[in-house]
Parts: sequence; C-alpha cells; structure tokens
Amino acid sequence: MTNDLSTRPAEIVSDERRPAPTTLSDRVRSLRLKEKTAPSRAGFAWLPWTLCALFAVAAGTMAFLAYGRWEAQRSSESSAAPENARSTETTRNDYQTASSGEMVLERKGYVIPAHQILVSPKVSGMIVQLGDGKRDLEEGMRVQKDDVLAVLESVNYQADYDHCRASVNSAWQRFIELYTGNREQEIRQARGALDEMEANRKQLYLDWQRNSRLRGAAVAERDMELAESQYKAMDRKVEQMRQAYSIMLEGVRLERIEAAWADLELAEADMIKAKWNLDNCIIRAPVSGTILTKKAEIGNLVNSIAFNGSTSLCEMADLSDLEIDISIEEREVSKIFKGQLCKVRPEGFPERVYEGQVSRLMPTADRAKSAIPVRVKLKVPKEEEGVYLKPESGAIVVFLKKTEPPSTKK
Repeated sequence: MTNDLSTRPAEIVSDERRPAPTTLSDRVRSLRLKEKTAPSRAGFAWLPWTLCALFAVAAGTMAFLAYGRWEAQRSSESSAAPENARSTETTRNDYQTASSGEMVLERKGYVIPAHQILVSPKVSGMIVQLGDGKRDLEEGMRVQKDDVLAVLESVNYQADYDHCRASVNSAWQRFIELYTGNREQEIRQARGALDEMEANRKQLYLDWQRNSRLRGAAVAERDMELAESQYKAMDRKVEQMRQAYSIMLEGVRLERIEAAWADLELAEADMIKAKWNLDNCIIRAPVSGTILTKKAEIGNLVNSIAFNGSTSLCEMADLSDLEIDISIEEREVSKIFKGQLCKVRPEGFPERVYEGQVSRLMPTADRAKSAIPVRVKLKVPKEEEGVYLKPESGAIVVFLKKTEPPSTKK
C-alpha cells in the first residue's frame, strides 16, 4: 500500500496531520463521534407541487363531467317538458323574491282537505253493490255529487213502504167518502124508507083506534094493548128515521171529516219515513270530490251506530279545495297575519309552485309544541287536482310581506 497522501481520503489525511492529544481531556474529546450533516432535501422539493397539479387536474375533470351531465339533463328536460322548465323558472323567481327581502318566514306544513267527509249509511243493511254498476268504488276515484257509491239490500224497506202506501190509500178513500157526503141515490133510498115507516105507523094507528072503539065487546083487552104498543113503537121508529134522513141531507159532521184527515196525515207520515229508508238504501256522494279511503266491501253489514260491523263506507274530499296545516312558533307568529300571501312548494315536486293565502290563525295554541296552528288556503287548478298535492303530504310554505288586494264588486 502506498503512502501517497493524494490517494488517501481527506478525512484520514486530516487525522494524521492532527497533533496527538497530550492531555486527558483532549483524548476524551478525540474519542467523540463526528457530527453527520443533514442530507440535502433539494431532491424532494418537487413532490408537493406535483401532488397539487394532479389534484387540480382531477378536480377539473370531475367538474367538466358534472357540467356535461347537467347540460344534457337540462336540454332533455327543456325539450321533453317545457312546463317543468317554466316551473323551474318560477321557482327561481320565487327564490329571487325571497332573497330580495319579500320573504318573512319559511316553514314546512302538511296538506289537508279543507272539507273532508266521512260517508256513512243512514240506514243499516248489507252491501250488495259497490260503485254505480259501471265502475267499482276504489281509492282515488273522482265522483260527482249524487253519484251512486253503494247499494244496500232493500227487501224489508220495500215491504214497509208498500204497506204504508196501502194505508195511505185506505185513509184517503175514507176521507173522500166523508168529505163528499151522501149520494143522491142514498138520499132517495132513505126518503123511501121513511115514507114506508110513516105508512105503517098510520095503519097501526087505525088498528089501535078501532080496537079502542070495540073494547070490551068484540076485542079482548090484550089485543087492544098489543095494537097500542105496536103503534107507539112504530111512531118512535118513524121519528128516528126522520132524524137520520135530516142528517143525511145536512151531510157528515165536520169533526168526523177532520178526524179522517188526521188519519190520512198519519198514514202519509209513515209512508214518507218508509220511503226515506228505502231511498237511503242507495248511498250517493254528498259532494263532488275524490275517494280517499274505502272502508267496506260487498257483503259487509254497514250501520253508523253498529258495534260489530262497518260504521262507514268511505272518506272523500274535494282536492281542489286544500289547505296547508302549519305550526308557527310563538316567537315567530307576530310575522303572520290573515290575508298574507304565500308561495307553496310540494316536497315531492319542488319544481311546482302554488299561490296561497293565510286563511286563519287558530284560536288555541299547541302547548306541547309552543306553537300556533296556521292554515294557508291554496289555489289548485282543476287539472292538477290530486296530482301533486295529496292529503297528509309535506309542503314548504314561504310567507311574503304582501297581502292580497280586496276584490272590487261591481
């Protein structure tokens, strides 16, 4: 091995040229390890910038794809459903209205019919038909007022009506007989009977007078008494017949006519009740509306006061006359007033916007919620009845500062 200093490492050469330690402290310091210098980080400075660039490229790509999908969806919706586009524009205008300061409050409520009817039978009976015969009764069916909803068994009610109708006819004939009085033939018949009795009385009177003259000679006492009694009996009968004939000429007493009329009215009242029961075997729609729930089937015994059968037939309501039931906190209720205009958006169809107006604030608060129930009246077009706004569904109501101007009547 050569001792040329040029071929040795610089650290070794420097150690050989360093003077040997002479003291103990110098030797101790000479035994320490040399401090290593920190490696240079210049080679890793590019890594953060590279990661940032990759993240920016990925974010831009995702944004571009999302924009492409949104643009395609918007174009398809605008071409397939222009009404939805107009509704979206309306929604955007509503948000602009709200952002411009016209909105005072926004709350969620629930759709309820303004008038919900529980259709129950007025008479009891078994259902033999549901619907009008052309279509069956089912939920969601639109019916008009007086449309047939169901038919009940009517055998007993028909028999009662026929019996009462016969009683009315009988009472009517009795009244007519008394009101019109006796016929001319009956009067002549009574007059003939009276004349006959008077003639018999005359003959009996002559027999009695003859026996009186022959009394004691040719006629026995008993024969004379018998002739006298026969005459007096016939005289009484003649008087009775004369009074009956006079009554026949004057006519029937007014009290008997009025009693017959009262009997006729009583029979007619029974017939009206029987007819009412018979007519109510056909259950008809009380109003125009939509069937919400069906509560009976064919073969069910329905009765509004029954405990072991169906008490009602169905529930129905007019879905063009709706309200939103909202609970407004007591601290916010000062912002709500009757006549206040509102914008209503169904939660299931947020692109649809309907106009509403606060119809009333309930007089009683809800203690559990510390809120006041408020009702908002809706304006629903006939063609959208029951389509977007369904009972018990949720809706977002935006309360505005404006009120509806009063209508001017000409």
